[in-house]
Amino acid sequence: MSEGQPPRRPDRPLRRGWTTGACATAAAKAAFQALLTGDFPDPVTIRLPRGETPAFALARTKIGDGVAQASVIKDAGDDPDVTHQAEIVVTVRRRHPTGAGVGFKAGNGVGTVTRAGLPIPPGEPAINPVPRRMMTEAIEEVAKAHGATPDAEIEISVPGGEALAQRTWNPRLGIVGGLSILGTTGIVVPFSCAAWVHSIHRGIDVARAAGLTHVAGSTGNASEKAVKARYELPDIALIDMGDFAGGLLKYLRGHPIEKLTIAGGFAKLTKLAQGALDLHSSRSEVDRDFLAGLARSAGVSEAVADAIAKANTAMEALKLAEAGGVPLAALVAARAKETAKATLGAAPVTVDVLVVDRDGRILAETGHG
Repeated sequence: MSEGQPPRRPDRPLRRGWTTGACATAAAKAAFQALLTGDFPDPVTIRLPRGETPAFALARTKIGDGVAQASVIKDAGDDPDVTHQAEIVVTVRRRHPTGAGVGFKAGNGVGTVTRAGLPIPPGEPAINPVPRRMMTEAIEEVAKAHGATPDAEIEISVPGGEALAQRTWNPRLGIVGGLSILGTTGIVVPFSCAAWVHSIHRGIDVARAAGLTHVAGSTGNASEKAVKARYELPDIALIDMGDFAGGLLKYLRGHPIEKLTIAGGFAKLTKLAQGALDLHSSRSEVDRDFLAGLARSAGVSEAVADAIAKANTAMEALKLAEAGGVPLAALVAARAKETAKATLGAAPVTVDVLVVDRDGRILAETGHG
C-alpha cells in the first residue's frame, strides 16, 4: 500500500472485524474468570460500548499460582489493518489490597506513552480509555457473578508488536516499545479509514502539547521529505495527511496551530483546489475543465486551454500549461490555499501550500498567509 492511498476495496460485501481493545477485553475476561474458578470460558462473550455482545474463541490459555493468561487472535475482517491476525495476550493477576481496582501494564509488544497530548498521560501503557473501560467493566461483571472483588492487574502483550508498531504512527506520536490497544466501538469497519483520521488528530494533539507553532500535512513520502527539508521541521511536526485533507483542516479549526503547510502532488492538490476535502481517487477526481479554466484566466490560448481540457492526466495538463507560459502549479497552489482557509474558517492558522513532483522537487509554493 502506497502512503496516502488506501488499498482498493474488494468487489464483494465487506466483513467487519474487531479492534485490539475488544480482543483484549475478551482475553482479560476469560483470564480473570479462570483466576477465580479455575476454568476458562471458551468462547467468551463481551459487551461492546454500543451494546453488541460478540463471542471470541481463545487461542491459548494458561493458569498458575495467582496468575491466568488467555489470548485471542485479532480478526480485522476485510480491513487492511496492520494488526490483523496478531495475537493479543492478556495476563491477569489479583491486586492487593482489597479495593485496589483494575490496573494496566504494558507487556512485550505494547507501547508506553512518552509525550503529552494523547488521551493517556506519559508513563502509562498505550491502552486507550475506551478499551480500559471495557476491560474494567468485564472484570467487574465477573467479580460480581462470583462474589469477588474486582481487583486485578491486566498485562497486555502482542508478540511481534514492536516490529508492527514501526508501520504505524506510534513512533512519531511518542509511543515507544510497541502497539497501542485501540478501539472506540470495539468494531473495525473495513476501509472506513477512521484509524487514519484518528492518527491525524492525535498527531495534532501531540504537536500542540509540545508547543509547536508549525505543522505540515503531506499526501505522501515525497511531499513529506520536501516540506521537511524546506522548513527543517522535526518529525513530530509532520502529519501524514494522506488523502484526508478534511480530517486535518477540520480538526485544526477547533485545535489551531499557528502555521500549517500542506504539501502534495499536483493531482492531489488540484482536487483540493477544486474544493474536495477527500483526495482519494475513488471519492474525487481531477477536473480537466477546471485546469483549463485556470490556464485560460492566466492568458493561454484557446488551443492550449482546449488541449488541457482533453489531457489524459493531470501531469500532462501541467506540461501543456507550462509550455504555453502559464505557471499552472502556482495557480493550483493558490486555489488549494483558498479551500484550506475557507475550511479553517476563523481559526488563527496561516496556510502555505507546496506542490511537489514525484522526485520531491517543489514546483510551486504560496507562502504563509
